[in-house]
Amino acid sequence: MTKVLTDARSIRIKGRSFLAVVLSPDLPLDQWLERLDDLAARSAGFFLDRPVVLDVSELSIKKAELKQLIDDLAARKVRIMGIEGARPSQLTPEMPPAMKGGKPASDVEVTAQEPETEAEAEAEAEADVAAVVSPAPQRHEAPQVRAIPQSLTIDEPVRSGQSIIFPEGDITIVGSVASGAEVIAGGSIHIYGTLRGRAMAGSIGNSNARIFCRRLEAELIAIDGIYKMAEDMDSSLRGHAVQLSLEGETIMADVLF
Repeated sequence: MTKVLTDARSIRIKGRSFLAVVLSPDLPLDQWLERLDDLAARSAGFFLDRPVVLDVSELSIKKAELKQLIDDLAARKVRIMGIEGARPSQLTPEMPPAMKGGKPASDVEVTAQEPETEAEAEAEAEADVAAVVSPAPQRHEAPQVRAIPQSLTIDEPVRSGQSIIFPEGDITIVGSVASGAEVIAGGSIHIYGTLRGRAMAGSIGNSNARIFCRRLEAELIAIDGIYKMAEDMDSSLRGHAVQLSLEGETIMADVLF
């Protein structure tokens, strides 16, 4: 009698990359939390449904202080998906898991073997033993390299509630960005219209990134994590075409025309 040893099923393990907001607190924590409250109050929903990583690599705190910080963030509806830069002794099972720098991931498909009989299983085992005794010569195939696009062009306005996220490079918007919309780029952002929503350039650590827009009416702008809210911007810039760049930890603005 033939006996089936395995049940043929295909399991797909999905690899997916998300652009997370990385919070890097500094001491004293109570003052940092006050600044965070100020940002959240002036940009409602900034952290809502957004993956957040807590980076404590440059923070000298104890385990109890780290736990309190996570609790303080949770009370502000900032849910931490992972902790970067923490020592193993600082983490407890109740805390979010340790994380390291994110890398691109692709889909991995794991397929079970076809059903096999007992006789086939024994023959396969004998073949495996023979392979160990006399290994077959290995073939080395040239690696395949795929070009990664360095820019993304959107040929229509970005409506309120929409998020355009492209960490690989620049974003060009042929139109306006409405209030309540956001554009997040790993490189620079070019907007051939009015910027009324949020624009965050250099999102993965590019201090050379810039923001260009034909008409500045932004709710928030940021370059390499340094941000300015609408009320923090020089009122003389509003309504003008501007170029925004970063010098040190200061966002500089130049009127284009």
